[in-house]
Amino acid sequence: MSSSRGFTLIELLIVVMLIGVLAALTAPFLLAAKAAANQASAVGSLRALNAAQSSFSSTCGNGFYTLSLTTLVTERFGSADLDLTPKSGYRFALGPSSGSLASPADCTAQPTQTGYYFAAEPLTVETGTLGLAINQGGMLWENSAGTAPPEPFAAGGTIGPYGGG
Repeated sequence: MSSSRGFTLIELLIVVMLIGVLAALTAPFLLAAKAAANQASAVGSLRALNAAQSSFSSTCGNGFYTLSLTTLVTERFGSADLDLTPKSGYRFALGPSSGSLASPADCTAQPTQTGYYFAAEPLTVETGTLGLAINQGGMLWENSAGTAPPEPFAAGGTIGPYGGG
């Protein structure tokens, strides 16, 4: 009589159960890693926009800024993904900064402003936890409450300069 020894149904169920438990234990860490990656992407987008606005101001804007992401992209001051929202779990908005004034047209005959405010807010708490913003001053600010820090920027409560590096 030849004996063929294999796994029993109970042994297989135990292995499947252990895999399920391990998957359940790691899920929160995977979600946190995804949120951190989304936040890093948002920070990168804000810094890229700041660099694009600086280049635009010195070459096409006559010292002023555009409020059009499309202009920054079509005039090649920023990459095409700068004009996407939502992106990586964050919603982006570009507008005039607090106290900004309308200024003369740029090299493409589009209106400009004396300042800009670029904000990023997570779509949900699963996609990110920090609200972020930057303006023509170039300093990145965060709000741990998840909404973009309002202008004028001032540290206090949940708002402060970005500390993520």
